[in-house]
Amino acid sequence: MGTQVRGRRMWRWRHNPLRRRSDVIEAWVVLVTGLVMAVGGPVAGVAAGTAVDASLRQERADRHRVPAVLKEDAPVAQPAADGSATGQVRAIVRWTGPDGAVHTGTARVHDGSKAGTATEIWTDDRGRMVQRPPTPEQIATRAVLAGTSAAAGVGAVSLAGRGVARWRLDRARTREWGRAWAEVGPRWSRHIR
Repeated sequence: MGTQVRGRRMWRWRHNPLRRRSDVIEAWVVLVTGLVMAVGGPVAGVAAGTAVDASLRQERADRHRVPAVLKEDAPVAQPAADGSATGQVRAIVRWTGPDGAVHTGTARVHDGSKAGTATEIWTDDRGRMVQRPPTPEQIATRAVLAGTSAAAGVGAVSLAGRGVARWRLDRARTREWGRAWAEVGPRWSRHIR
């Protein structure tokens, strides 16, 4: 039984008088698709995950937490529709850059804070205010998602390519059958009447 099943799966690769050229092409398409999914998917996943991880780690290294001072009283946060308050509002702050220049900008601070209150903001190497960098956990999550998406993308493109190849092969087989029937059909029709 085991050799029969294996024989049915491998019939496209053995010499067989009924084997068509399109059967051999389809066997190669299936083999290449399997190899691309088995090797290309993981390679693409690792490459994408590594690139995202390196990029986000560099972003984290390029951002610095610096002390800042509120230039004005921070407004009191308005309660949300569900009655809860966020506790964070936007207010103008002042900080000193690495070159000694004084900068101002709008940052999130605790609501109700008074002018002159110390807070912290994130800046780049030139002293410009930037968003908080991702945490190590966020970096890991984004890298895993990027890698998984890349591997899934390679798999999806491989399967789509295989589907297109099989569709074209099936169309070619149908045309072959039509030509063969046009040749043989009239001879058979005479004997049926």
